[in-house]
Amino acid sequence: MAKIRIGIGGWSYAPWRGSFFPKGLAQSKELEYAARQFGAVEINGTFYSRQARTTWERWGAAAPDGFQFALKASRYCVTRPKMADAGEGIGNFYAQGLSALGPKLGPTLWMLAKFRKFDREDIAEFLKLLPRELDGLRLRHAIEPRHESFRDRAFVDLCREHDVAVVYDDDDEFPCIDAHTSDFRYARLQRMNEDVPTGYDDASLDRFADQAKGWAADGDAYVFMINGAKVRAPAAAQALQKRLV
Repeated sequence: MAKIRIGIGGWSYAPWRGSFFPKGLAQSKELEYAARQFGAVEINGTFYSRQARTTWERWGAAAPDGFQFALKASRYCVTRPKMADAGEGIGNFYAQGLSALGPKLGPTLWMLAKFRKFDREDIAEFLKLLPRELDGLRLRHAIEPRHESFRDRAFVDLCREHDVAVVYDDDDEFPCIDAHTSDFRYARLQRMNEDVPTGYDDASLDRFADQAKGWAADGDAYVFMINGAKVRAPAAAQALQKRLV
């Protein structure tokens, strides 16, 4: 059965202490608390550095069954001049012990650089490099283009051919491509407003809830409140989650 997972980016953020996290909650318990409020968390730190297998084991143990971690792929893979040359970096990324998460291992997010333009041959070769399993665990991939040139039917067709989800971006700067290219959907909602207690107004949250339900008709959906007024992310995610109960 398809599942909609609503989540936030990370779990260690000082302004959330006393607003989202209960007053007095130990920082070492913040992941455990966040993982019981939402269905997923997107980890940003994996973009910058590797983690020890013991860290993955600890994080996995802190989260309940059914929860998943989405991982932002290493910058060493997505910032090189040619994406087709990322094979070694991709191998190193998946060799850091991620399988310790077991079924809590969610999709990998491949966030492209803002300056990267669509090059059909290069992207095709990159998509071929993405592994499909890790120690018996199925791997899912989502790609986030951030240049208007990716608003191209050829890009969508390539992602569909390789079973890679195209990220749905609600963002003022990046293209929003609403395309069904895999058996799951991945959305990053990045226009929260600090003046709105729930980050997004009611009309926007209602619209996102309807979209998520529509996406779930075709497979799992991951929806992250990820940027903009980060202080509002937990409230925004909770407000959206309530609309989906």
